[in-house]
Amino acid sequence: MYGIVARIVALIGNVLVFIRHQNDKIAGQAVGQSPLIPQAKPQGLPTLKMPTAQGWAKDQTPMAAPGLKVNAFATGLKHPRWIEVLPNGDVLVAEALSVMGTPQSLFDLAMISTMKRAAAVGESPNRITLLRDTDGDGVAERQSTFMEGLNQPFGMALLNGHFYVGNTDGLVVFPYVDGADKIDGAGRKLATFKPGGHWTRSLLPSVDGKKIYIGVGSLSNIGEHGMEAEEGRAAIYEFDVATEQSRIFASGLRNAVGMAWEPHSADLWTVVNERDGLGDETPPDYLTSVRDGGFYGWPYSYWGKTVDDRVPQDEALVATALQPDYALGGHTASLGLCWMPAGTLPGFPDGMVIGQHGSWNRSKLSGYRVVFIPFENGKPSGVPRDILSGFLAPDERVSYGRPVGVTIGHDRKSLLVADDVGDVIWRVTGAA
Repeated sequence: MYGIVARIVALIGNVLVFIRHQNDKIAGQAVGQSPLIPQAKPQGLPTLKMPTAQGWAKDQTPMAAPGLKVNAFATGLKHPRWIEVLPNGDVLVAEALSVMGTPQSLFDLAMISTMKRAAAVGESPNRITLLRDTDGDGVAERQSTFMEGLNQPFGMALLNGHFYVGNTDGLVVFPYVDGADKIDGAGRKLATFKPGGHWTRSLLPSVDGKKIYIGVGSLSNIGEHGMEAEEGRAAIYEFDVATEQSRIFASGLRNAVGMAWEPHSADLWTVVNERDGLGDETPPDYLTSVRDGGFYGWPYSYWGKTVDDRVPQDEALVATALQPDYALGGHTASLGLCWMPAGTLPGFPDGMVIGQHGSWNRSKLSGYRVVFIPFENGKPSGVPRDILSGFLAPDERVSYGRPVGVTIGHDRKSLLVADDVGDVIWRVTGAA
């Protein structure tokens, strides 16, 4: 049934895309510190445009930027989403999938059918896999199960002999022995979060190891199930390792996924996926520093205090809404984030690397690439540069892969990228 519905949705989507192309001037993306964001145009029937997941042919790879090269560090995974590099050089990969419940409406059915065609939903593997490059040639010779039986695992962190996992329903801790090939046992739950919706739970330890920051996304697009259902969501939490207490650090963040520290200012930064149904570029996803106690607008407003008229308003809260630092373009699904020091890859200064998973809800697809944002004096200082592209076919009909998590390799001279459609971990280095 889902396959038939997916084909019908694709046909309807093509008609809507054609109409919207006729009525709207296709402009550039809303990118940078002062983006031009088009006026909102609420869509009664949202655009659904998703390439079919095809995967990579033998010897096919993404396109690396000039001066760089890319190789498959590991293949044969199942929906790899997030990466953690351990002090001994082992690489851990969280493998998990979105799990959709029974559709409650025709739009739910259309959404699930579209996501299935894109290999974005299904039976979740719920495991963490260990990759080990035993001879240092940039390819993992060993691939084994590190943990299993988890609940949509995503973020990972190793602190003081303890291994933390961000399951969709909570933060869990396990004892860890240096160099361990596997962790068994149920672990201990330290914090509980509502599952479902935006289900990923990213983790970022503080530099001193005393705190862990946790991204918890919203249940819905714009609070359409009521704000009671959203209580405790659309936020970044701060967890105190010593007291095992947690609090909301910042809120109004619809789906804050990747997090990273900017080392010069010591500020926390995140990438956020914004709301749907207002147009191709409205509002843009964004990269922003995160202020303790800050409110960033969702669901009442976007890009600061621009009100979303579809949502019953809280004027007092909107008056406090902070404007993000840097727009990344509409619906890029920017998920992965890491700080990349100058010299890690040749020709790249200090800055942030972002894995853009790619859109499913705009007339011309966006994202499907790994980009770099240069930084100066603790702030973004220029236009995005591609590190990897070519994940999407030129005609936008199929995707070979979709980048998610990004992190610096153990050698500090490489970048690792999780590709959840290609089922690959890519390794980017200098071409020389």
